[in-house]
Amino acid sequence: MQPLTNTSANAATKPVFISLDGIDGAGKTTHLNAIQTWFTEQNMPFIMTREPGGTPLGEQLRSLLLDPKTQVSNETECLLMFAARQQHLQDVIVPALQQGTHVISDRFTDATFAYQGGGRGLPWEKIAQLEQWVQNGIQPDLTIILDVPLDVSLERIERSREKDRFEQEQSAFFQRVREAYHARVAAHPERYVIINAHREREEVKADVIAAVNRLMQNQGANT
Repeated sequence: MQPLTNTSANAATKPVFISLDGIDGAGKTTHLNAIQTWFTEQNMPFIMTREPGGTPLGEQLRSLLLDPKTQVSNETECLLMFAARQQHLQDVIVPALQQGTHVISDRFTDATFAYQGGGRGLPWEKIAQLEQWVQNGIQPDLTIILDVPLDVSLERIERSREKDRFEQEQSAFFQRVREAYHARVAAHPERYVIINAHREREEVKADVIAAVNRLMQNQGANT
C-alpha cells in the first residue's frame, strides 16, 4: 500500500500527524475511512498511510512480518518494525508534513510498545531507545486508541479473514497488548484519546471525528 493522497489545498491549519491504533479487532479500518472522509470534506490536503508499510521497503517487511511462516526472534521482529518506520518517516511522513500535508497513519510506534513490548515481553526501555534514535522526537500530534474487551477482540479476529502471524497468537498475548495500550495512555494522556469501540459504529465514529476536530481547531488557534 502506497500512501493515499488528497491534494486539495487548504492551508488554514498547521499540518498534523494523526495515528489510529489499538488491539486487533477494534475496527481501525472502518474509522480510518471515516477520518479520510472528514479530511476530504474539509478540503484539506492529507495522506493515508500505514505501519508497517507505507514505502516499497516497508511493504516488503510488512509481508514478511505478517506471514505465519516467518520465523524470527522477538528482537529481530522489533528491529524490523523500526527499520520500516525509519524509511516511512524519511520517505513519507516528514516530507508530507514539511509540504503542509496532514498525515493519517494506521498504527505507529505505540503498536510496537504494545505488540513487541507488551505482547512479546521486550523491555520498554529498549524500545524507547530505538524510538528516540529513529524518530528523533517526532511523535503524532494525536493518537486515537480504539479499545474493545479482550473477548470481543478475539471473536472479531475469529470472524475475520485468514489470520496473519500476529492474529494467530493466544489470548494471553492479546491481553498483554491491550494492557500495554492502556499503560501508554496513562503515561502520556496529553497525546491520546482512548475510545470505547464496543458500541454502535456511528457512536464510535462520532467520537473519533470529534477527537480529530478538536485537534484541528487547536492547531488552527495556534497558527
